[in-house]
Amino acid sequence: MNLDISKAQVIGLLVTLVLPVLVGLVTTRVTSAGVKAVLLLLFTAADGFLVELGNAGSGYNVANGVFYAAVSFVTAVAMHFGLLKPTGISRKAQDTLITARTPQGV
Repeated sequence: MNLDISKAQVIGLLVTLVLPVLVGLVTTRVTSAGVKAVLLLLFTAADGFLVELGNAGSGYNVANGVFYAAVSFVTAVAMHFGLLKPTGISRKAQDTLITARTPQGV
């Protein structure tokens, strides 16, 4: 069996591993889990289609882009729940850039 792994696939995998942290950076702790999931889905879809664009060679294959997007989403979710959330990295990312503002007098 010959595995032909391109640079685009390796870069796409590395991007996938940091996408849950990126979602944490652009959302707050009070942002609903549904919104975070949709953002992660959008980011991983973009990653998957860009990986296929990097692999296109003689032609772009949408089915490969969908496959890469699905693999990227599953990997990102597993990364979040398996490593980032238990170690507290997700929470620290959410406390870094954007903070929820509390109303005055509360």
